[in-house]
Amino acid sequence: MLRAMFREDARAALAPQPSILADVAPAGRYLVLRLRPGASPVAVLDRLRPLEANEGLVVGLGAPFVSGLSGEIAGLRPFPALEVKGQALAIPSTQGALFLHARGEDHGHLLHRLRRVVTALGDGLSLEEDVVAFRHGAGHDLTGFEDGTENPKGEAAWDAAITQGAGEGLDGGSFVAVQRWVHQLAQVERLSTGERDALIGRDLLTNEELADAPPSAHVKRAAQEDYEPEAFMVRRSMPYGTVGEHGLYFVAYGATLDPFEQVMRRMAGHDDGVVDGLFQFSRPVSGGYYWCPPVRDGRLDLRALDR
Repeated sequence: MLRAMFREDARAALAPQPSILADVAPAGRYLVLRLRPGASPVAVLDRLRPLEANEGLVVGLGAPFVSGLSGEIAGLRPFPALEVKGQALAIPSTQGALFLHARGEDHGHLLHRLRRVVTALGDGLSLEEDVVAFRHGAGHDLTGFEDGTENPKGEAAWDAAITQGAGEGLDGGSFVAVQRWVHQLAQVERLSTGERDALIGRDLLTNEELADAPPSAHVKRAAQEDYEPEAFMVRRSMPYGTVGEHGLYFVAYGATLDPFEQVMRRMAGHDDGVVDGLFQFSRPVSGGYYWCPPVRDGRLDLRALDR
């Protein structure tokens, strides 16, 4: 009991950006921004300082931005490009300078909020990616399968997603891995129900994990408890798209980036040559790593970059 009280007190001292641990909202929007040639990262950082860090927005800083400040955040690095074993396919790196994740109930409100944020950050940034996302059903991917089934909850979510014990300006922070995946839903729809279930490793109707799922099933490749150390993350992914192009905007928060990288390497067949069945109907077209500073007095805590 004393140990539990100590852990609760320790978490109370942390102040992560509140949307990181919040449930997936009905509406979401994701922006990736790059520094324009000749732009000053210091000027952009100064414009970030007065930004209100409340629920509804997550701000992440990429390695190119942090390096431009002559700073360093332990564990932050550019997203690694990775080949998929045995396939003419690669997992790309499209590393940006800043990542913004807005969430809420209304897409119009999110648009106006992000317009104000981008305007406040000045003309030193260019918009690289702007993805409107939505909650599908009770939290399902466009394939119909439930997304985020194995997400840690409660105390386990704090431990998985929030940095602790790293020092002032770092504790309460988080790292996030983001990717945009494009689905070929017509390929999925040509499969039988059993074939679809085998690709994912779950029963589409019941969401129960299949006892006889093949080694290539997504749940087999990405089972977070099967890694050493365990590779738990808090996923906040959402479907997106138009009739012409659609898929999943994958978002995973972690106390470090290592769990995501472990899982991605196994999915791509780098552990044992077995490639995740997900690649049979979907492919990533973007990828970035970002550090999400903690919050202090209602603003982003940027002390780690001021040293």
